[in-house]
Amino acid sequence: MKSRLLIINSVCILGILWAQEKTFYLKSGDKVTGTILSENETSIKLNAQDDIVEIGGIKFKVVKKGNSDRKYIWFHGDEKTAKMALDHHMKTNEGTAYYIQNKLREVNFHGGLLDPNRIFSSDGIEKNIQKYNPQWSLSKKMEILASFDRERPTFLNEIFPKNGGLLIAIHNNFRGYNVNKEIKRSDSISIKIDQNPHDFFLCTNRTDFELLAKSPYNVVLQEKWTDEDDGSLSWAALRYDVRYVLLETRLGWFKKQKEMLNYLHKNLK
Repeated sequence: MKSRLLIINSVCILGILWAQEKTFYLKSGDKVTGTILSENETSIKLNAQDDIVEIGGIKFKVVKKGNSDRKYIWFHGDEKTAKMALDHHMKTNEGTAYYIQNKLREVNFHGGLLDPNRIFSSDGIEKNIQKYNPQWSLSKKMEILASFDRERPTFLNEIFPKNGGLLIAIHNNFRGYNVNKEIKRSDSISIKIDQNPHDFFLCTNRTDFELLAKSPYNVVLQEKWTDEDDGSLSWAALRYDVRYVLLETRLGWFKKQKEMLNYLHKNLK
């Protein structure tokens, strides 16, 4: 399967290279340099009437307020505290928020399951498919992988802020995940002894990290590309040199998540 998937990936990379020159570029290095497709190119489905954007049939509700280019995204339908915190924040602040239209962590997908935050690279979606749907035929796996590779560039262009803006992903944890899991792969860390390890920021920009390191909260920086790309949005943001902050708190800790989101709003411009 690996050799066939590589052929598909190469075709998709060439498709990106042939797109019109736009704002976003891959970092030079081991990865191919290319552009992200513009909003008016048709890989993405955006319905102005009901404000839904989707990739591969995975739907996100779009809530836009004001003219700020700050972006927010909520991925996992079972992380209800994160949604509540984002709802609260959007009542009084400008920006664009993307809410997944799903009630569980994984989405039902073509008779199987997928993690919606493991679709942002070819390697990531391949591992995602294999983890949840090993019973799928090779042809079905290849077809789905190719569809995500086609639609991914324009979806990212929709959710990525322009002109150095900030993208914030809001999550909850309740299955053992905490900041200590990220320390080994991080380039810099700022761990506070009086803070719960389940509550933390993860960022991809050093300037943002240095500002957040002065906060009362745990924060780690991951600014260097590695081969550990799992298809999550943080790795896509790093690849395209987009400022990204992951905000994680324990499920149920609404006040804490509101507090940390407000700190981001006030201190990162």
